[in-house]
Amino acid sequence: MTSYDNEVKIHHGKNIRRFREMLDMKQEALAIELGDDWTQRKISLLEAKETIEPEILEQVARVLNIPVAAIEKFDEKEAVNYISTFNDNSKADFNYQCTFNPFDKWVEAMDKNERLYEQLLASEREKVAMLQQQLNKS
Repeated sequence: MTSYDNEVKIHHGKNIRRFREMLDMKQEALAIELGDDWTQRKISLLEAKETIEPEILEQVARVLNIPVAAIEKFDEKEAVNYISTFNDNSKADFNYQCTFNPFDKWVEAMDKNERLYEQLLASEREKVAMLQQQLNKS
C-alpha cells in the first residue's frame, strides 16, 4: 500500500503578509502597532519565517484583529480550490435574449395608435356633421 503525506506545510510569515496586505497595512504600520522593539526590517524578517513562535503569533493576530488559527492554518491553495468550486453566475448562465423582436412590437404599437387616431377622427367628423344638420334645421 502506498501512503500519501497529506500534511501541508503552512508558512506563517507568508500568511501574516497576506493578511496584512488584505488589510492594506504597510510593514511600518504593523511595526508601530506591535511596539517599540519592532521595525519594518524586523517585520520583513518575520514574514520570511516559515514557523513563528506562538507568543509572537498572538501579538500579530491581535494587531491584525484576526484569530491566531487564521495565521496558523491558512492555505492559499485550499482557499483557491474552495473559491473555484463556486459557480460564477456572471457568465452566460442566464438567457437574456428576447423571445420577440422589439422593433416589431414598436411597429405594432404605432399601427394601433394610428387605428385609434383614425377612429377618433371619424367620431369627430360624425359630431361635426350632426351639428351642421342641427344648424341647417334651425
